[in-house]
Amino acid sequence: MTTSTSTTLANIVSAPPSGRAKAVVFDHHHYASSVILRGHEVPWDNPIEYASFFAQAQGLLKPDTALLDLARLCEYLTAGNTGLGAAMAAKSRTGFALRTLLADSDVNKAVLDFATVFAQTARQPVVLRIPSPMDWLISTHRFGGVAAVEDLGPDDAENASMYVSDWLRAFALLPIAAVLLDNRTTGGDHRHVSVGLDAYTPIANVSSNYRWTLGQLDDDHLHLQAETAVGGYIPDRFWLDAQGELPAADFYFAEVPSAARPEDVLMRLVALQ
Repeated sequence: MTTSTSTTLANIVSAPPSGRAKAVVFDHHHYASSVILRGHEVPWDNPIEYASFFAQAQGLLKPDTALLDLARLCEYLTAGNTGLGAAMAAKSRTGFALRTLLADSDVNKAVLDFATVFAQTARQPVVLRIPSPMDWLISTHRFGGVAAVEDLGPDDAENASMYVSDWLRAFALLPIAAVLLDNRTTGGDHRHVSVGLDAYTPIANVSSNYRWTLGQLDDDHLHLQAETAVGGYIPDRFWLDAQGELPAADFYFAEVPSAARPEDVLMRLVALQ
């Protein structure tokens, strides 16, 4: 079955609903946790409370989209789940652990229930962010007793993307504007294996079927499949220094640092107009 959303990320980039000259996709998780929650835990276990917390942050920043990071949600839901960990470690075959994780019915129900509440309460088009299939494969590879990732390549990435594409079908009835695959190297991670967006044909097919914009966060830019617009990353210094400059880009992805002062953030938001 094919469903659709009236707004895609490609549409948003062409005509930002915020009225800004260039669209901005905000990841305000760390900033909002610091400013709004003030040290309290993020309410991942209560979708309604999370939606309220998220809405407060959206009200402060006036973004063009509502970004739901499913990697953070899955990490919370699976933390300390020894039964799932044992199931993922049952076989050493490449991709078995990831496939087992993505097939877990309890985790999947919790993720879908959470995403449904999020989508129903969001006032902006919903963008889902997940690890790239290769990064997700690498992060689960250790469960099979294999620490090295040098043997992983494009074929493994494509196989992993088949598992991820099947998993994404659960969100078919939600009004999703885009799916972003996070392929960035973090913290000098030597286990990272960069794979281009064109390796993930199964996810591209699912995204096309459901009319979602598919994109990938690479180290240099945010690339959208079949679109010429290229997204740039707003650097932390932009929020911390009034002299911080914006990179050249067609639209922006911004992770507001937790150390940013609210009054400075408000001033810098004006510079985005």
